[in-house]
Amino acid sequence: MLARALEEALRRVQHCERCNTFSESPLCDTCASSRRDPGVLCVVETPADQLVVEQTLSYSGLYFVLMGRISPLDGVGPKELHLDRLMLRACDGVVEEVILATNFTAEGEATAHYLGTALKRRGLRVSRLARGVPAGSEIEYVDASTIAHALRDRRGLSGSSEG
Repeated sequence: MLARALEEALRRVQHCERCNTFSESPLCDTCASSRRDPGVLCVVETPADQLVVEQTLSYSGLYFVLMGRISPLDGVGPKELHLDRLMLRACDGVVEEVILATNFTAEGEATAHYLGTALKRRGLRVSRLARGVPAGSEIEYVDASTIAHALRDRRGLSGSSEG
């Protein structure tokens, strides 16, 4: 019974033609939606990362799922990730900004750097997820690298001043 269900899932599940995530149809529900902003493309490593971004309810653009990250030690380079598909998608004349939402690991940072350089060369606006101290945390328990990034990427306060 379980084996048959797994075989059926493998037969039905494919990659979305536009964003590369898993789907049971040529276009996933997100790509097929007319409510999404086609001018903003968020690049994530996995479908799980895409789901987390969706759960924030704060992003209304489209996605491209890499299904991995550049990792030379594991033999994964740009060709293995099929980054040519991402470049075609990002340079379709509709996308205006690409948000790089790869993980903050060595491989994720290398992937973001590679993609950022290539996309900027093609005239696209490229941004990266902010990083810093997690909400609800206490500074004394946050690692030094996170604090260093939070200090470097700090923003000014907005709002009215009193006095």
